[in-house]
Amino acid sequence: MAEFSLLTIMCYDRYVAICKPLHYGTLLGSRACAHMAAAAWASACLYALLHTDNTFSLPLCQGNALGQFFCEIPHILKLSCSNPYLRELGLIVVCTCVVFCSFVFIVFSYVQIFRAVLRIPSEQGQHKAFSTCLPHLAVLSLFLSTAAFADLKPPSISSPSLDLALSVLYSVVPPALNPLIYSLRNQELKDAIRKMMTA
Repeated sequence: MAEFSLLTIMCYDRYVAICKPLHYGTLLGSRACAHMAAAAWASACLYALLHTDNTFSLPLCQGNALGQFFCEIPHILKLSCSNPYLRELGLIVVCTCVVFCSFVFIVFSYVQIFRAVLRIPSEQGQHKAFSTCLPHLAVLSLFLSTAAFADLKPPSISSPSLDLALSVLYSVVPPALNPLIYSLRNQELKDAIRKMMTA
């Protein structure tokens, strides 16, 4: 949830930078950035707190050992004696609404971004604008595709090693890639990497 919220904020950053560049300083000042980051972390903490409260109140009758590196909700629900899915349904509906609204916002923002980029007359300007957006789209696509596959895959193909790999892919790799991808736009860093490779 936190990762998706941060990806939504980064999408808004790209939208303002490309579609409203003259208003960038006012729309994304330090105060606005602090408010957006606080809202993202607060929503993620609330979501985690609700899930934690719900899972700790479940009666476990199959022990408490998980064959997983990550203590994720679906694996905990498998250990429950009662039918936990009805209890989780409310949380899932709220989460789905928030994620759906964020996804619609991201799609709308990128439609506006691509419309603005295609109106840029110079090819160099278009390339620069696309190079600003494509790393974010790559991380977003990786996160969404692995998270969707992990949550929507049929139980028949579930295995501990596949579950672990998917968990690492959508919870560790996108946050780890974000600083690397966004710092690669820094020209000094590119020059330093190029010098290291040629030396």
